[in-house]
Amino acid sequence: MLEVTGIDAFYGKVQALWDVTFRVAKGEIVTIIGANGAGKSTTLKTISGLLKPRKGQIVFEGADVTGLAPNRLVELGIVLIPEARQLWPAMSVLENLEMGAYARTARPARAQTLQSVFAMFPLLKQRVRQRAGTLSGGEQQMCAIGRGLMARPRLLLLDEPALGLAPLLVREVFESLKSIREQGVTIVLVEQNVRHALALADRAFVLETGRVTLSGQASDLAHDPRIRDGYLGLAAV
Repeated sequence: MLEVTGIDAFYGKVQALWDVTFRVAKGEIVTIIGANGAGKSTTLKTISGLLKPRKGQIVFEGADVTGLAPNRLVELGIVLIPEARQLWPAMSVLENLEMGAYARTARPARAQTLQSVFAMFPLLKQRVRQRAGTLSGGEQQMCAIGRGLMARPRLLLLDEPALGLAPLLVREVFESLKSIREQGVTIVLVEQNVRHALALADRAFVLETGRVTLSGQASDLAHDPRIRDGYLGLAAV
């Protein structure tokens, strides 16, 4: 579904990604692992069009989408759920969700998609008139995921969906990601909770200072001494 080949990305004169290459098959969950500042969020921003690569190519479902505007990529089915939720706090839950269906490709099915979101997150249905800024952290994350689903994604990019959540809510978020995959949505996940991410994902790759240094099946990487020492807080055995 997605092929990222030889991507270099910059913030001004500062290079953030070096020759990043990976593939995502349809129906997979792929997770990106790395320390803070490794380039994980930059990778998602580049795929979603928020940052244009200086070099390299991004191919989505066989079409070269390198450098396309973010709104065009959303219409094609590439949707980013950003770090820290980034809801419109003064708007209601319903208004935030409806804004997710702004793309012309999503508008015709807005009512149907909204009911699907409420089925996945029943609490949001109870909060439809509440201002998004008054929701708890977990409720805000549900709203952010729901808003992304309103765009009817084919490829969903998630940046730190469990950030700042209590352990019980983290489990709920990851259960929702399983349900989203079962609906046929392919997922690329950036998540600091490496244990949960590797347990959920099919494959994973590691970014270090903007370069891919390791990749493989998530179950294999979960037992790799380098991952256990560096990201799981376990001594290598």
